[in-house]
Amino acid sequence: ALHRAVPEATIVLDHVGGVIGVAPFAERKQEVFAQWRKDMADLATCPNVFVKIGGLAMPLFGFGFNNREVPPGSEELAPAWKPFVETSIELFGADRCMFESNFPPDKQTCSYPVMWNTFKRIVADYSQAEKAALFAGTARKVYRLEI
Repeated sequence: ALHRAVPEATIVLDHVGGVIGVAPFAERKQEVFAQWRKDMADLATCPNVFVKIGGLAMPLFGFGFNNREVPPGSEELAPAWKPFVETSIELFGADRCMFESNFPPDKQTCSYPVMWNTFKRIVADYSQAEKAALFAGTARKVYRLEI
């Protein structure tokens, strides 16, 4: 509603929209994902909405990796996070998505390097231009950074 009321506003959606996968939602993961995808598709019709892809290591998402004695590596996290990452990029395009760090909250699940390596694994087959947008270009554009 905000974008439609103020279309010149730049809106950044944090943590891929903050999906809840715990408590009563823990047993309804497919239903939650389907509703999230529908809502994201609606938001994607608003050209000034951008998505920060991250925060997926927060326990709120319900992956359960934070409950393990030994933290997961990127080879385990990538398949779990991939549906959220790829759907966001599919709907918004790499030029409206940016990878984010959500540290220290994400530290409950994985280390900082593991988080970034997970993103690298997920987009390994993407073009150089898409990777450049996801890892830096979109953030530069949205936040008007001259680096």
